[in-house]
Amino acid sequence: MKYLIGTDIGTSGTKSILMDTTGKLLAQDLEEYDVLTPKPLWAEQWPNVWLDGVKNSIREVVKKSGIDAKDIAGVGISGLYGGSGIPVDENMEPVRPDLIWMDRRAAKETEWVKQNVDLDRLSEITGNDVVDPYYGYTKVLWIKNHEPENWQKTKLFLPPNNYVIYKLTGEVSIDYSAAGNIGGFYDINKGAWSREMMDAMGVPMDKMPQKFVDATEIAGYLTDEVASDLGLAPHTPVIAGGVDVGAANIGMGVLEPGRYVAAIGSSMNAALVSDKPIKGKGLIVWPYPYKSRDLVYNFSGSATAGAITKWFRDNFAGLEVEAQKNGGDNAYVALGKESDKLPAGSEGLVVLPYFMGERAPIWNSDAKGTIFGLSLVHTKAHVYHAFQEAVCYALRHSIESTGENLGDYIVIAGGVTQSPAWVQMFADVTGYAVRTPVENAEANLGDVMLAGIATDTLTVDQVQQWQVLGDKVEPNPKNHEVYNQYYRLYRKLYTDLGTDMKELSKISGIQES
Repeated sequence: MKYLIGTDIGTSGTKSILMDTTGKLLAQDLEEYDVLTPKPLWAEQWPNVWLDGVKNSIREVVKKSGIDAKDIAGVGISGLYGGSGIPVDENMEPVRPDLIWMDRRAAKETEWVKQNVDLDRLSEITGNDVVDPYYGYTKVLWIKNHEPENWQKTKLFLPPNNYVIYKLTGEVSIDYSAAGNIGGFYDINKGAWSREMMDAMGVPMDKMPQKFVDATEIAGYLTDEVASDLGLAPHTPVIAGGVDVGAANIGMGVLEPGRYVAAIGSSMNAALVSDKPIKGKGLIVWPYPYKSRDLVYNFSGSATAGAITKWFRDNFAGLEVEAQKNGGDNAYVALGKESDKLPAGSEGLVVLPYFMGERAPIWNSDAKGTIFGLSLVHTKAHVYHAFQEAVCYALRHSIESTGENLGDYIVIAGGVTQSPAWVQMFADVTGYAVRTPVENAEANLGDVMLAGIATDTLTVDQVQQWQVLGDKVEPNPKNHEVYNQYYRLYRKLYTDLGTDMKELSKISGIQES
């Protein structure tokens, strides 16, 4: 029997799992950390938290499993969308923190691109119709414009998983999905950097890694020193699982076009895999980690989906958090025990989940989080319930923006699936039956599958036979009818408040960078 490790670098924690080649989960470990938010709409992280998280979590799963190191055939590593990527110097050490995906500071750079770059050519080359501070290339331009000393020191920009892979193997590379998610510099038609676009934006080609790797080929091998530190065999193969949400789709068995999957962690990535970019819908498009030159990942989704319920817990659920520390229920479970009793619509509350602006499908850095309809009858449970509903409304908006036939069910993954009531809510709001993963290890599972294929430990046919999804949860027709009314109001509220949101950004100086 051979074994495989899947490691996913997330925004708030790094998780590793160890599985055998039948798909049995033998060990898992999560290492948590925080995001730095030095100013409103800024979000960055030093990469040492990612590297330490990877090393510690791998070390733990090897120890917990008791597996002989020589029987571990490979390690797959995926990562959060790293935005700008980590700027590293000539010694491959970080120059400054990475401007991660949720950072919105590059508003002026976004406007510059709109005024100075041929947007038709940008769309034709990259597959992306929209210019927005979400994209990594606008964040790269922000560093160039605002931190010239750091720009001069920067040799390369490396996405999180590719940086960690370098630290483990000594090999510098970038996977296609991470390159495509940087956005404006990547030619999705040629599978290479676009000299035309990089010249148009004044960024030298050599600022980007020149070696591309597919998620089913080996990116490097553990050095002797790293292998000894992790408890693994020297020269254990390492693969780049790509951007974590793509790896998560693979972990849910999506190896062909046509299935809609919403991976909901700190943010939501609701996506359809296709063989051609879906254009004209305001979606984000990049190469799928599996068959990167043939398949594309088209997604939208709330920038702060799971993040808003975490924010609510951290700021308004102190009693529940303290009870959890003293051996009581998990704080989310405790909140759910009260909120799950409430009817569809939270008795007249609607939340707009735009707590860090919003990316696709509305693309508005000025969008604001809003709680609408508060009255003296409402309790903490009502507001928490409305926060959960807001994430469901955001998913429905994303589904409608995709404009495709999504089949007889959609797949939802992430921490939200730990709440059966929330899963039912997703079905009720969207009107689609919902299936969820059997194990809460989506991106990690995809990393395992990809590592198995890359090392010839697994075949595609074998991973397709793994039972990765549970039974369908059907929508409640009566609740769906109620939610149709609330959803229409949800969409109207954003339209009605758009001008006010922009004015609030202006008078508060939030967009000044």
